[in-house]
Amino acid sequence: MKPCYDKIPSLNFHDFLSKNDNKKQNFIYSLGKAYQQLGFVTIKNHNLDEQFIKKLFNVYHQFFNLSEETKNRYYDEKLCGERGYTGKMRECAKGFKEPDLKEFFHVGQEGQRKYPVNIWPSEIPDFKKINIKAYQALENIGFSILEALTSFLNLPHNFLKEKVTHGNSVLRAIHYFPIQNNHPTNAVRAAEHCDINFITVLMSASAEGLQVKRHDGKWIDVKPDPDTIIINVGDMLSRMTNNRLKSTVHRVINPSLEKMHEPRYSIPFFMHPKPDVNLASLESCVDRAHPKLYKDITAGEFLYQRLVENGLKG
Repeated sequence: MKPCYDKIPSLNFHDFLSKNDNKKQNFIYSLGKAYQQLGFVTIKNHNLDEQFIKKLFNVYHQFFNLSEETKNRYYDEKLCGERGYTGKMRECAKGFKEPDLKEFFHVGQEGQRKYPVNIWPSEIPDFKKINIKAYQALENIGFSILEALTSFLNLPHNFLKEKVTHGNSVLRAIHYFPIQNNHPTNAVRAAEHCDINFITVLMSASAEGLQVKRHDGKWIDVKPDPDTIIINVGDMLSRMTNNRLKSTVHRVINPSLEKMHEPRYSIPFFMHPKPDVNLASLESCVDRAHPKLYKDITAGEFLYQRLVENGLKG
C-alpha cells in the first residue's frame, strides 16, 4: 500500500461521540484507514481538561526535580520498573546498545491485587489523586478508540474493550533530561522503537522531538499541540490483527545544540490487555493473501519478552 500521509492525520473525537451516525461512521472509517497505512492519528476535542493536564505535568516537574537520592527511594528493584521510578539511562530500545537519555515513573491499575501495588512519593501533595484521575481519563479515551476499532474490524461488541478492562495498562511519565557533553555519543532521547501494547494515548509533550517513520522509510515530525492527543497502534494489537492495523516505528530525537540544555516531558498511557489474553491473529485477518505472520503468545508472555529485550528484566 502506498504511503499517503505527509503528516499525522487528525480526527475529531466529538464525531465519534456524536448522535449523527454519518459523523460517527466517518470517524471509524478514517481511524481504521489511518491505522492501516500509518498507525498514528491525532485527536482533537478529546475532552481532557487543559488545567488538569497542566497539574499532571506540574507534579512530574516537581518529582523529577527531586534529588537523585530521593527519587531512588521510589525504585523497587524487585519490580524492575513496573511501578514507581526508573532512573536515568536504564532502558534500551530493542536492538540498541546505548540506553535512552531519559528517566521515568510508572503508575498502574489501582486496587487490582493481580498487579504490583503502586508507589506514591510522599514529597508531592496530591500526586496520587492527580495520577489516578489521569489514569482513568486516559483509559476511558482508550476504551472509546478500541470500540471504534472493534466496529472497523467487524468484531463482536466490546471484543477489544473486554481484553483491556482491568488490564495491565501503565501511565508512564518521562523526563528527557538536559543533554550534557559526558553522555554517550550515539545515545538519543528515545531510539527507534514500536510500542509493546494495544494502543498508546499520548498527551502533547512539552517540546518537539517526536518523529514517526512512514512505511516507505520517510520520517514525519510530530509538532507538540496542546489541543490534541496522539493515539497509535502497539505491537500487541498489530499481532492480533495480523498487521492489518500497523504498529509503527517512532523515536524522540535529540534537540538542536542551542536547546540541549532544555528538558522534555512526555506522559504516554500504554493500554495493555490482561496478561492471559491470547494475541493469536484473528481469523478474519488471515487469508491466502494475508498468511498468518506470528506465533501465538499471551500478552503477559509477550510483555516479559520485550522487557528483557529492553534491558528492564534479566
